[in-house]
Amino acid sequence: MTNKTFPGPARCVMVLGTSSGAGKSWLATALCRHYANQGLKVAPFKAQNMSNNARVVATPAGGQGEIGSAQYFQALAARATPDVRMNPLLLKPEADTRSQVVLLGQVSESLSAMPWRGRSQQVWPQIAAALDALRAENDVVVIEGAGSPAEINLMQSDVVNMRVARHVQARCLLAADIDRGGAFAHLYGTWALLPEEDRALIAGFVLNKFRGDAALLAPAPEMLKEKTGVPVVATIPMQWNHGLPEEDGVFDARSTGQGAIHTRIAVVAYPRISNLDEFQPLKNLPGVHLAWARSPAELEGADWIILPGSKATAADLAWLRAQGLDAAIAQHAARGGRVLGVCGGLQMLGEALIDTQGVDGNGPGLGLLPLVTSFEATKTVRLTQARFGAAQGAWQALAGVAVQGYEIHHGQTAQHPAMAAKGDVARELIPGLAWQNQGGNVLGLYLHGMFEDAAVLRALFGAGAPTLDAALDGLAGCIARHFAPGVLDALAAH
Repeated sequence: MTNKTFPGPARCVMVLGTSSGAGKSWLATALCRHYANQGLKVAPFKAQNMSNNARVVATPAGGQGEIGSAQYFQALAARATPDVRMNPLLLKPEADTRSQVVLLGQVSESLSAMPWRGRSQQVWPQIAAALDALRAENDVVVIEGAGSPAEINLMQSDVVNMRVARHVQARCLLAADIDRGGAFAHLYGTWALLPEEDRALIAGFVLNKFRGDAALLAPAPEMLKEKTGVPVVATIPMQWNHGLPEEDGVFDARSTGQGAIHTRIAVVAYPRISNLDEFQPLKNLPGVHLAWARSPAELEGADWIILPGSKATAADLAWLRAQGLDAAIAQHAARGGRVLGVCGGLQMLGEALIDTQGVDGNGPGLGLLPLVTSFEATKTVRLTQARFGAAQGAWQALAGVAVQGYEIHHGQTAQHPAMAAKGDVARELIPGLAWQNQGGNVLGLYLHGMFEDAAVLRALFGAGAPTLDAALDGLAGCIARHFAPGVLDALAAH
C-alpha cells in the first residue's frame, strides 16, 4: 500500500443525480481517473448498488466476492485494486419484487429474506465501516449516489445518498441529464426537496449530456444560482462511444463498429440479463456491429448469436421461448452460424435445467449442447485463469489460447449421461467450464470477461479494441475541459 499524500481522513467528493441515467457512474469514473492523474491516492465507493452487472474482486480477509461492475471500473480508473468495501451492498434483482442481497461480497440469505425497508439499520454499520476504512487509506474517495437523493418516500431508509454524504461531510455534485429536457426544473426540484442540512452539502450543479451551443443556456444557470445559491460548475457534452459499458441499460442505437462491417453480433436481451458490460469490447472493435435482440427478426443477418448471463435462467429461457427466439436460434445453429452461451446462456444451450434446491427453476433447455445443469444453493464466485483446449470448427481460433475472467453462478454443468451413451458427447474445451458441440459452431462457457482478454480478441478478430486506459484518460480529459476552472481542485482540497 502506498503512503497517503495528505494526513487525516480522505476528502470525499460525491456524485448525486436528479434521476437514474443522469450520468452518475460516468462522472464518478471520470473523477476517479482525474484525481489519480493528479498523483492522489483514490478509491471509489457506492454504498448500495442495484444491478445484475457484477465483478469478482478481493475481500479484506483474502477471499473473493462480488461488487457492482461500475465500482470495479471506477477502481481501475482510480488505479486502485478493486475490493468489496467499494460497494458493500449489492442488490441483484431476481424478480420485480425480489433481489438477492450481497453484503461485503457474500450472499446474505437473511437480508435477502428481510423486508426491503427493514434492511437499512442492519446494513448501515457495515456500510459506514467500509467507507471509514477507505477514507483512512486514501486521499480522495469518490462516492456515487443512487437514483435521486430527493425520493421523499425513501429518505427514512436511505443508506446510499444523503446519509452517506452527511456521514463524511462530502462535497456533492448534483447532475442532471439535460438531453431529456427539464434539467433546470430537475435540479431545482431535487434541491428544494432536500432538508436544509443536506442542501448545504451541494457544492455544484452539473448539466450532463448536452448537445448544442452552451451559450444558449443563459440566463438559466444564473437564475438557478439566484434561487439556490449553488452554481452550475460544468456543462458536459454528450459523450457518444466513450468506451465504457453503460451501467443502467443496454447499448444505445449507435453501437456500431467503425469502418466496413465484417461481423454482425446479436446479443439476446432477456429481462434478467446480467453482466452485459462484458460485451463492451465487442462494441469498441473496428468492423463489428453489436445489436440487442428481443425478437426473431432482430436475429436476422447475424453472424453470431450470443446468449449472455442471466440472474433468472429458467424464467429468461421461458421468455425466450415465448418470443419465438428458440426456433430462430436453432435455425441459425443448423445453418452453421456461431452461437455462444455465457454462464446462464451456457445453461440454456443444454438439454435440461434441474433445480432441487429452489434456486432458479426446472425446465428443458434449447438442446444445442448435450449437457445438463443442476442448480446448487452455494454460489461459485471466483477469478479464473484457464486455457482453451483443442477447439474445432467455427471456434478453432481459440485452440490453445490462455484466458482469464471470472465466474458467478449457482449451476454446475456436465455431460448428459444418456446422450453420451448414444455417442452425442460435447467437446470439453476447459474442464468444467467450456464445451463445444460436435459441429463446432456452438460454444458454451461459464467464464465471464472473455472478450476483455486481448489474446481472445486477437485470436477471433485479428485485432484488439482500444484500451480501457485510453478510454478512462479520455473521460478525465473531458471533465478537465468542461468543469469551471479550479472547481475540481477545490472539491478535493483539504
